[in-house]
Amino acid sequence: MIKLTIASLLVMTMTAAELPTKKTLNLAAIKTMVAAAEGEAQKRNVQVTICIVDESGNVLFLQKADGAGLNTIQFAQKKARHAAIFRRPSKAAADQLASGNLQVLAFPDAFPNQGGLPIQVDGQTIGGIGVSGAPSEVDEAIGQIAINALLGQ
Repeated sequence: MIKLTIASLLVMTMTAAELPTKKTLNLAAIKTMVAAAEGEAQKRNVQVTICIVDESGNVLFLQKADGAGLNTIQFAQKKARHAAIFRRPSKAAADQLASGNLQVLAFPDAFPNQGGLPIQVDGQTIGGIGVSGAPSEVDEAIGQIAINALLGQ
């Protein structure tokens, strides 16, 4: 009985020690990204909604500028979810659709509209950011500035 208990403890200790560490988005990281995104939107004189989600697409942050349209709330969320869940920019789906590939419309949570980017650290997708309210390429540029700020670039 004692040997079994010691063996069980050793296995539990070894298993816990072998678990990988995982980076996540915390409040400080989100604030860094949002400040950069807000600054870029202000510099470009556009009113946008910014959404940041975790790797599963759950909303961690959502902010609509006063002049941004109400539809941008859902668009920013969908762009961010797409980027996080599919681990690639939402522009990839937009390009796929533009080339005539309609399959992208069948995937749940797919949103073929530029402006969503995966947030990747050390090769792992830890979330997504979606921006909506300006032309799509500007939305994506604002999101990229936010990611660059997080990564110290």
